[in-house]
Amino acid sequence: MQFIAFLVIGGLAGWFAGIISKGSGFGLVGNVIVGIAGAFLGGLCFSLLGIVAYGLIGRLIFAVIGALLFIWLLGFIKK
Repeated sequence: MQFIAFLVIGGLAGWFAGIISKGSGFGLVGNVIVGIAGAFLGGLCFSLLGIVAYGLIGRLIFAVIGALLFIWLLGFIKK
């Protein structure tokens, strides 16, 4: 059940980050990949700062911020 919730949060986070960054999503698989990478990156960055997410909304916010950071890093590396 945790794995399914992780995929759903990752998909939503990737979709939100895609809309914020470029105006559309990345497709179903792309959203999940960007969202999962963003959730990992966001969790890592915020845990280093000592900030902890509580509940579904908190995890989603951290994942979206992490996904936006991940998209920015990909764009930075691509240039």
